[in-house]
Amino acid sequence: MSRFVTVASAQYPLDEVTSLAQWRGKVTRWVEDAVGQGAQVLVFPEYAAMELSAIGGKGTDLQGSIAAVSQYTDEIIDLHQALARKHGVMIVAGSAPCVRGGTRFNIAQVAGPSGKTESFTKIMPTPWERDPWRITGGRDFKVFDIGIAKVGLVICYDIEFPLLARALAEAGAEIILAPSNTETEWGYWRVRTGAAARALENQVYTVHSPCVGSAPFCTAVENNVGMSGIFAPPDRGFPADGVIALGEMNKPQWVTAKLDLDLLAVARKEGGVRTFQHWREQPGVSTLPKAHLIDLQ
Repeated sequence: MSRFVTVASAQYPLDEVTSLAQWRGKVTRWVEDAVGQGAQVLVFPEYAAMELSAIGGKGTDLQGSIAAVSQYTDEIIDLHQALARKHGVMIVAGSAPCVRGGTRFNIAQVAGPSGKTESFTKIMPTPWERDPWRITGGRDFKVFDIGIAKVGLVICYDIEFPLLARALAEAGAEIILAPSNTETEWGYWRVRTGAAARALENQVYTVHSPCVGSAPFCTAVENNVGMSGIFAPPDRGFPADGVIALGEMNKPQWVTAKLDLDLLAVARKEGGVRTFQHWREQPGVSTLPKAHLIDLQ
């Protein structure tokens, strides 16, 4: 019998929330909506937490908004942990800038079905994250074992670098999540193209989740463009173009799909190409970062 897991990718709009209670209510409704559609793995976009900068009117100042949202890290963890435990699902919270020891990182909080929590720090900051945001990249690669699947995570620009996803695939990832935040269609297509390519190279599913719509109250993320996509290796048993599901450009919504994990094993063993198996035959790929497998059941 095949193993199936239903994933949900948020096309998430940033709202000018005025209180933590309003934000909690919004996120709770979104999670309940996805769970109602059968979702077992839920992913919110990169920098979705920046809507918290609207509380107290901090969003119009770039540096002030970064500092303000960082102060809500515990609230972000607590809410998503409670929702994941209540519904027995995995949730990747919208990432947020976090200040640790005077250094700034872009961090996504992750909660497993039992309420266990972890985090992932974006590895490769974009040029604008480096300056003027002054974001520093992380160096820890993580694959989360939630029992029904092994799920890797990268953030936005990370998916455009093949070795990062490869490290996750070699550590057992069957699904790689790629939450993003892009202000132009060029940016959206870069992330989408990267996600599709990583699915082909590693014979995994990839899930792209973007912020959508305008957020004039927050200078850091005032324009957000994209649509969710769920991708597979283009081979027998999958769609010919590798596209499992797509959303509607810039429309707030969940995009969900039921993924057959055992098909990946068949593709790796019997597919028209064997990119996962043949990867190390490439010249120059003898060194690869190591990812940690973390029990999040």
